[in-house]
Amino acid sequence: MKYCVMMFLFLSGALALQAQTERRIYTSAERENNLSEEERAQSRAEQKRQQALSDSIAFAKAMESIEQLSFVLEADWVTFKRGERVFVSSNTNFISISDDRAVVQVSPVLSGGGPNGVGGITLEGRGSDFVLSTDKNGNVTLRFNVNGSGLSATVTLSMPEGSCRATAKVSPNFHSNTVTLSGLLLPLAESRIFEGQSLF
Repeated sequence: MKYCVMMFLFLSGALALQAQTERRIYTSAERENNLSEEERAQSRAEQKRQQALSDSIAFAKAMESIEQLSFVLEADWVTFKRGERVFVSSNTNFISISDDRAVVQVSPVLSGGGPNGVGGITLEGRGSDFVLSTDKNGNVTLRFNVNGSGLSATVTLSMPEGSCRATAKVSPNFHSNTVTLSGLLLPLAESRIFEGQSLF
């Protein structure tokens, strides 16, 4: 009898233990479906707040890197003279500034090759006449010149307030082959660029 009681208690405890540890885990879609409209609105508002905070921090870092002349615009899109827009690799398409050293690299060919070895051209020059302006809405514009044996151009970089996404228009001084690079503006130390062989 004592043995039966002990066995009953043991089995009851094991069943109770199993019931305590078993629970349903929901996917994010299931969790979203189970929320009330008010909870969904709160969730979306919280996500927007988190994104705004993240964007604000990225914008502050981008501004600091511009003011220190130590930044890279890693382009994921390149637009050519006649409006042709091409999706490109951000680590081989960029404009980099390190004090007065400027590099403009456009490599729209993903398979490599080209004069720079990574599918395009790499032009290095000296950056000068940097002028930073901010409009009444907080949008930033940086204009500067790049001069080198392979490149003489004016660069106009635009970045909207609260974002680190930027667009830079490179306007050569001796011909009209303008190119526009669009992507993320990052501190030079955080960039992941791969610089090809400069033409000059």
